[in-house]
Amino acid sequence: MIKFNQIKPGDYVLAEYEGELWEGIVNEVNREDKEVCVQTEVQDFWFKPEELRPIPLDENQLTKFGFEKEIPGDGWIKYKKGPFRILMTEKDGFQDFEIWYREDRRHIKQPLFVHELQNHYYDMTKVELGR
Repeated sequence: MIKFNQIKPGDYVLAEYEGELWEGIVNEVNREDKEVCVQTEVQDFWFKPEELRPIPLDENQLTKFGFEKEIPGDGWIKYKKGPFRILMTEKDGFQDFEIWYREDRRHIKQPLFVHELQNHYYDMTKVELGR
């Protein structure tokens, strides 16, 4: 489950409907009724927060967002999209890594989900991270 206050329009999430998970993008958030409109490949549909799941962040997800992978050496991996960077070691992967944009640098010490990266990206760049 994703905390309701973390959900923003433009976030990618998994929505559960009749036992199946559908990847989609949040179109609208109804704070009054605590419902989220998610556009899936089938249609737009309203979900309760308990029906939403986060998408684990991995290399495949970064590729979908247009990040380029660079291996500078010494066990480091860098993903870049314009001036935004993600730096990690092969050993720790997406468990312990740094993100930065210009002078804003953040050390992430736990697995991050796609919607959380999107929220960090927007907070740091003031641009939405979309596909």
